[in-house]
Amino acid sequence: MAALRLAHARRLVVKVGSALLVDRITGDLNVAWLESLCADVARMKARGTDVVLVSSGSIALGRGRLGLGAGALPLEQAQAAAAAGQIRLARAYEEALAPHGLTAAQILLTLDDTANRRRYLNARATLATLLGLGAVPIVNENDTVATDEIRFGDNDRLAAQIAVTVGADQLVLLSDVDGLYTANPQIDPAAQHLPVVEAITPEIEAMAGGAASPHSKGGMRTKIMAARTATAAGCALAITGGAPLNPLRRLEDGARATWILPQTDPRTARKAWIAAMKPSGTLMVDAGAARALAQGKSLLPAGVTAVEGRFDRGDPVSIAGADGAVLGFGLARYTAAEARAIAGRRSAEIEAVLGYPGRAALVHRDDMAL
Repeated sequence: MAALRLAHARRLVVKVGSALLVDRITGDLNVAWLESLCADVARMKARGTDVVLVSSGSIALGRGRLGLGAGALPLEQAQAAAAAGQIRLARAYEEALAPHGLTAAQILLTLDDTANRRRYLNARATLATLLGLGAVPIVNENDTVATDEIRFGDNDRLAAQIAVTVGADQLVLLSDVDGLYTANPQIDPAAQHLPVVEAITPEIEAMAGGAASPHSKGGMRTKIMAARTATAAGCALAITGGAPLNPLRRLEDGARATWILPQTDPRTARKAWIAAMKPSGTLMVDAGAARALAQGKSLLPAGVTAVEGRFDRGDPVSIAGADGAVLGFGLARYTAAEARAIAGRRSAEIEAVLGYPGRAALVHRDDMAL
């Protein structure tokens, strides 16, 4: 089942843990392993799969370079280590992907960036553009500036949020464990491996434990939390051991893993999320725009006849026809003031009206629920 699912991924997010990237004894980058992972990524890209990597490792790589000892670091030292290590991490991915003709693109985020709707939309747009250009985004938590109150705290949950952001249909957590067990297999020899989990129940949550490696921040508990986020958004999640070379190819070939099944599909989940928001304003549209929306097209400024309410970019708005009937809901790509200024105008006129280049659509079809 695992091989079939991964082989048919349309958009895949892969989380890479520090314990896989960094040698536990020397603190050096595990170059051979990283090269094998990037070979797997290249093979999946060649068959049409979009791939996003969410990678830990900046602090682990930077602490040795700065001469910081083992053990937990104070916040300031952890941020300094991240600053030094992130350069090494990005360069390593760049060098490992380049022989395959692939471009690495670094993205650093905090919890604030995904909790704030405007920043979330910016991140979503950037990731979508990079994937459209064939690049491989390398995402990490921005440890250099993040403080406890704006941290994800582990890249399992960051990976789940990225999967939601890009509309991924599969998320693979490469870990130092090969899946979920009924108990801790290091303690209980009778623990049974669970190849498939159809739903995250209280019993499943009770099976989760803590971090197994001193290099890891997340344990099985954070993986289950990540799974809850991802599967609710229509993304299947796999937990598998990543230590051997070519971990994605091994997963395709049937390596032991736990697959946690999605509760819906990414498109349906996103539409439901948008439709559930309370709109901050209304965009009135003409009959031509209403027909275009029914055909699955975006809402362009030319079709807007009036703008009601006060809203910022990224806020939810309702879309209504000439008779006032609500046609659907969406996330505005302009503020209310900007929308009023460009209403009825062709997209080519936006720059002349606003004084800067803008987006062609006032509400993009991907951000709309009819």
